[in-house]
Amino acid sequence: MLNLFAVLMLVVFSSVCSANTSDILLSVNEKPCAEIVVPADAIPSEQTAAAELAKHLKLVTGADFPIVTSADRANQETRIFIGQTETTRRLMPDFDFRKLGRDGIVIRRTGSDLVLAGDRPRGTLYAVYTFLEDNVGCRWWTPDASYMPRKSTLRVQVRNLVYSPPFMCRETFYKSVIGQNPEFAARLKLNGHFQSMTPEWGGHYTILGFCHTFYQLIPPEKYFADHPEWFSERNGKRNHEQAQLCLTNDQMRKELTRNALEWIKKNPEAGIISISQNDCAGQCFCEKCRAVAEEEGAGSGAVIRFVNAVAEDIEKQYPGFMVETLAYYYTRIPPKHVKARHNVIVRLCSIECDFSKPITSPSNAEFYANLKAWKKVAQNLYVWDYLMNLENLLVPHPNWRVLGPNVRAFAKNNVVNLFEQGDGYNPDTNFAALRIWLMTHLMWNPSADEDRLIKDFLNSYYGPAGKYMHEFIDLTCDAIDNSGKKLPIFTRKYDFLTPKVINKANAIFDAAQKAVQDDDELLRRVRLQRLALDQVIVANSPAKDLPSGKELEQVLDRFLTVSDQTGNNYRQEGIVMTPEYREQLKAKSSESKP
Repeated sequence: MLNLFAVLMLVVFSSVCSANTSDILLSVNEKPCAEIVVPADAIPSEQTAAAELAKHLKLVTGADFPIVTSADRANQETRIFIGQTETTRRLMPDFDFRKLGRDGIVIRRTGSDLVLAGDRPRGTLYAVYTFLEDNVGCRWWTPDASYMPRKSTLRVQVRNLVYSPPFMCRETFYKSVIGQNPEFAARLKLNGHFQSMTPEWGGHYTILGFCHTFYQLIPPEKYFADHPEWFSERNGKRNHEQAQLCLTNDQMRKELTRNALEWIKKNPEAGIISISQNDCAGQCFCEKCRAVAEEEGAGSGAVIRFVNAVAEDIEKQYPGFMVETLAYYYTRIPPKHVKARHNVIVRLCSIECDFSKPITSPSNAEFYANLKAWKKVAQNLYVWDYLMNLENLLVPHPNWRVLGPNVRAFAKNNVVNLFEQGDGYNPDTNFAALRIWLMTHLMWNPSADEDRLIKDFLNSYYGPAGKYMHEFIDLTCDAIDNSGKKLPIFTRKYDFLTPKVINKANAIFDAAQKAVQDDDELLRRVRLQRLALDQVIVANSPAKDLPSGKELEQVLDRFLTVSDQTGNNYRQEGIVMTPEYREQLKAKSSESKP
């Protein structure tokens, strides 16, 4: 009787799995209705994609989805084919994978089957993560926090999708979060220099030297004594301190090229090498360099001519290898005549911008004009953008309303690589987790609704406190807008945060903490964001209408306690909280006592 019952249940289960609906049925009551097919010719990242799909579908449904290597072995009504393999090419004879852009994806339903594939080496991973996010409802907020819907019976509606992101290289510089978590970086579709991902996770772009490489390639301690003419001439004297190279010196260029080729020889898979100015002014004013600058109408003229020559020599030995250089400070204005070679990438930096307004606004007219002009000079345009106040990484930085418009403006102006510099030291203060999640989604799809993305994150990651976190973000954005002030990335002036704004923000955080007081993890997350506000209170006190005396002591105690618990390097870029600075903060509270 039991055997007959089991057979009947199997028949019922099979009929449910094969039901003819417009959706694809993937599971019923924690039993799989699909198999994942990964042919033997799949590359490592495609095998990872299959494992990730099975893992997350199990988290959602409780079902164990088998992974098979041949469609002939499939025992389920639905087969999910993974990767750009011979099998998927036969399934879609009308689809040309060669026309798929960098990191492009294809999601296609073929009868009761499903294909998740993409450009190699990362596209298939991204197709799987897109399917899990958009069709199944999975979210990865941080390396340690995610949301997986629970659906023992899972139906998904699949619409055919072919998509290639506008940015070839996408990177957020939060190396303590992204750089140490390749799985998380892959799930957010990041592929930049600091995203250290093995081939199993799709690999990533590597820029040899990364940036500011003139002295890496021609170190003064090795060359200056014998070849001072290779370095900047300033006020009639050759100098190597806070200086650059003499870019019209052919002998120096040949030596730099030889050294660059040695770098490439050691890592030919990197794909990009940086030949770029030092992080200072100090350009050469010798007669030849001045003549080039005058002819080109900009300091960038000598750089592009020099880098073009190096790139031409590199291409002879390494066809397809790219050479990156900077448009930064004195080279931000493009040259009038010379064009960047086809294997040269120009990385334009937005460092002087007002980050309270979009780059298309009058406040940033000069930078936007440069961006449009560089588009005509360089077919490979890279933007180095900024998300934080680098003078103080913890202070509130209300740039939320410009992030979406700026990414869309970059995409519109043919920017192919985007580097968003955030807080490389503090793992989750000043809404670092939200900034990472928001920017990765916008870089993948600039047309995404940033307001919806922000709300989705806040309401899930902070639970009942989410609405208060949103209120705090709106408060600081309104404060900078109403102040009429600019928002640079190097400043110690936060006067847009008036006592009225600070006290209102204090009340918002009190309400937020009360809303999650019974959840230790949510409370920890709220307290971590309050660090930014508490630092502003301490930095501005004693002052009229701000906490003082015992109340200020409590703020300082809370600030130091949370900082100690998290290990945040909150003061300035790369500087930890020293005992001396702690004493300065404590002295502040003592000064305010009556």
